[in-house]
Amino acid sequence: MLIVTSYLLLITLFRTFALSKKIKIFMMKPIISPSLLSADFGNLEKEINMLNQSEADWIHLDIMDGVFVPNITFGMPVIQTIKKLSEKPLDVHLMITQPERYIQDFKNAGADCLSVHWEASTHLHRTIHAIKNHDMLAGVVLNPHTPVSVLNDIINDVDFVLIMSVNPGFGGQEFIERSYQRIKELKEIIVKNGSNALIEVDGGVNLDNAAQLVKAGADILVAGNAVFKTENPLESIHQLRNCLS
Repeated sequence: MLIVTSYLLLITLFRTFALSKKIKIFMMKPIISPSLLSADFGNLEKEINMLNQSEADWIHLDIMDGVFVPNITFGMPVIQTIKKLSEKPLDVHLMITQPERYIQDFKNAGADCLSVHWEASTHLHRTIHAIKNHDMLAGVVLNPHTPVSVLNDIINDVDFVLIMSVNPGFGGQEFIERSYQRIKELKEIIVKNGSNALIEVDGGVNLDNAAQLVKAGADILVAGNAVFKTENPLESIHQLRNCLS
């Protein structure tokens, strides 16, 4: 948690200084959060050891309940095992109904960042602050059909916003082109409100669109197949992290 918070604090301080001095902000390297959903679960320890040796910053875990999305992934015992093996912070994305019921459980399992869907959270403000009170970074997730304007009244409370650039529930889907504009609109909301929230993007992220996503305003890139289904995952992560070079 300390590593995650320190990195985000560095980004925030730099932006604040640059804005106060009216300096044009150059683009920092994006945070890379490989999605373990695309990994080989028959060799999970090997896959995590590879990530430990890579330039990846976080490990992204997609938690699905078969109700909010039409798929089921894994729960607390698997997350606990991943936590024991991982040297990277765990970026846990909840695609479940009533996520507020499980905040303490995910903290206990090892989550460092916890994001919940706007569409699944009746009392989002309360849920976001409950996540923060459990010493985790708090994120809100938007499905592709949800306008970013719904975040106007919560943007100063969250640490990051996750923009779904595919419909949630399955890996390997095609990137939705409208996502670039949504990221730009969200960045405008963040700047207008003086928020420090970062923008994370999940779905169809690869080497072909990574640079354009960062230029649109993305700070964190979640990549599944673009990492684990390549011949050299270590090199793929390196290229994603240096996509602006």
